[in-house]
Amino acid sequence: MVHVGFGNIIAINKVVAIAHPNSAPMKRMVQEGKTDGLVVDLTSGRKTKAVIIMDSGHIVLAAIAPETISGRVTVSRGE
Repeated sequence: MVHVGFGNIIAINKVVAIAHPNSAPMKRMVQEGKTDGLVVDLTSGRKTKAVIIMDSGHIVLAAIAPETISGRVTVSRGE
């Protein structure tokens, strides 16, 4: 489990990718996910800084940078 901001935690073993939301493919993926009901917004109204793709097809939006999440994953694994 990894903290992704504002008291929200995700299961890191279910994560496929963590990406920046600024590229056109990520924007398209998020938009399509919203229409399909697959987006989980964990930003608490803040700006989205990371898009997390889960193995279930869900897309998680986080308000902390992908590098920060990656660092927390590394720490939680004890690497």
